[in-house]
Amino acid sequence: MTATDRQATGATWLRRNRQVVAPVLFLLPGLLFFLVYVLLPVAQSVQISFFRWDGLGEPDYVGLANYRELAGDRAFEVSVINNVKWLLLYLLAIPGGLFIALFLNQTVTGIRLYKSLFFFPFVISQVVVGLVFTWFYDPTFGLLNAILGAVGLGPVNVLGDPALATYGIIVAGLWPQVAYCMILYLTGLNAVDPEQVEAARLDGAKGWRMLWYVILPQLRPATFIAFVVTIIGALRSFDLISVMTNGGPFGSTRVLSFYMFEKALGEYGFRMGYGAAIAVVLFLIMLVFIAYFLWSMWRQERGA
Repeated sequence: MTATDRQATGATWLRRNRQVVAPVLFLLPGLLFFLVYVLLPVAQSVQISFFRWDGLGEPDYVGLANYRELAGDRAFEVSVINNVKWLLLYLLAIPGGLFIALFLNQTVTGIRLYKSLFFFPFVISQVVVGLVFTWFYDPTFGLLNAILGAVGLGPVNVLGDPALATYGIIVAGLWPQVAYCMILYLTGLNAVDPEQVEAARLDGAKGWRMLWYVILPQLRPATFIAFVVTIIGALRSFDLISVMTNGGPFGSTRVLSFYMFEKALGEYGFRMGYGAAIAVVLFLIMLVFIAYFLWSMWRQERGA
C-alpha cells in the first residue's frame, strides 16, 4: 500500500468515526488534567499514608500504623463529629437556596435589586466572610450582642464557647452557600417547562402540590449539583475555621481538613504520613456520599 493509499484510508476512517473521535478529542485535555491534578495526588496521598515522613528526609514505611493511631486519637474523633455537624446543618443551604430562588423568580418591582443583594455573599471571599462574622459575634462590640442587649438578653461569646463555636462558624458558612444554591436553582427554574406548569394549573394544582409534583422533578439536576457541592463544601471547610477560631477554643472547632493541615504542616510538626491518612479518610467519606447521590440519580433516571 502506497503512502497516498494509507492517507486516503486514514481520512476515510476519520470521516466514518468522526462522531466518536470529535468528543474524545474535546474531552482529552480535561481528562489529562483530571488524571494529573486529581487522580495522581489521591494515589500519592494513599501511598504516603503508609509512611512516617517529615516531608524532607527518607520516608519510613510503617504500614497501617498511622490508621491505628487515628483510631485512638481524641482530636481526630472530635474532628469527625464536627464534620458530621457540618454535613447535617450545611444541607440547610439547599432548601434555603430553593425558596429564595422561587421568590426571586417572580416578576415584581425591584427584583433585580433583590437578586443582587442575595447574590452578593457568593462573590465575597471566604476570608472576608470569616472576618465579617468574627466582628458580628464579638462579645464587646459585635452586632449580635447589641441585638441581644436590645431585647434584654445577656452577651454571648459565640466563638469563645466550645459548645457554640462550631455552630457559629457553620452559620457563617451557610451565608454564601445559600447564595450558591440559589444561583443553581435560578438557572434550573429558567429551564422549567411552562407547558407542564400551565397543564398542572388547569388540573387544579397550586402551592405546595405544584412545587412538589411539577417544579421539583424538573429541578432534579440542579438539586443533584447542589447536594454534591454542598457536601464537598461541608467536608473541606478549612478557611472559615482558620480565620474565625484557628481550631479553638481548646480544639473544639477542628474538622478533618483543618486537623490534616495541623498534623502535616502546622504547629503539631511535619507528620506528612499522618496527615495523608487523615486526608484518605476524608476522601473516602466524600466518595461514599457522592457515589450514593450518583447511584440515586442513575436509579431515578432509569425509572423515568
